[in-house]
Amino acid sequence: MGNSLFDQLKKSGLVDKNKAQKVKHSQYKNKKQKTKKGAAAEIDEAKLQAQKAHAEKVERDRQLNQQRQQEAERKAIAAQIKQLIETSKVEDRDGEVVYNFSDANVVKRIYVSEQVHKHITTGRLAIAKLGEGYELVPAPVAEKIKQRDEQCIIMCEQTSEPELDADDPYADYKIPDDLMW
Repeated sequence: MGNSLFDQLKKSGLVDKNKAQKVKHSQYKNKKQKTKKGAAAEIDEAKLQAQKAHAEKVERDRQLNQQRQQEAERKAIAAQIKQLIETSKVEDRDGEVVYNFSDANVVKRIYVSEQVHKHITTGRLAIAKLGEGYELVPAPVAEKIKQRDEQCIIMCEQTSEPELDADDPYADYKIPDDLMW
């Protein structure tokens, strides 16, 4: 019972000593290569996982930086708008004439002088929202603000002179701009 398969084959004459050593040596080599390949596969998997984790981290960092840049741009635009409004707002606007306008489907009113009212209705002045209040700014400044953020300009009437028909029988009768209803 103690005889191995190798010993039995040797006794029967099917295998000689040199052939057995070659077979043992090839089995040993195969075993060594398998362990090396297995270790190499584990190292490769570890490298792949490390590379994958690094790539994910780089992508997250890129997205965070992009969000920070967008937030910084929004703050810079808001600061520019605030500066434009504060530096060019109309100071002498208080008066007794009521000017009504709508902001987000809510009717608001400001009291202005007659001259300022005329400038608003002709489109020389626009209403800009600054925080919770409203300021009057010249039309060119309102266009600059509109380029940065359209929601800050509440009212900007650009009225052009209507074209007159040659056949209009009432061409000689101008409608006054200062009519108050």
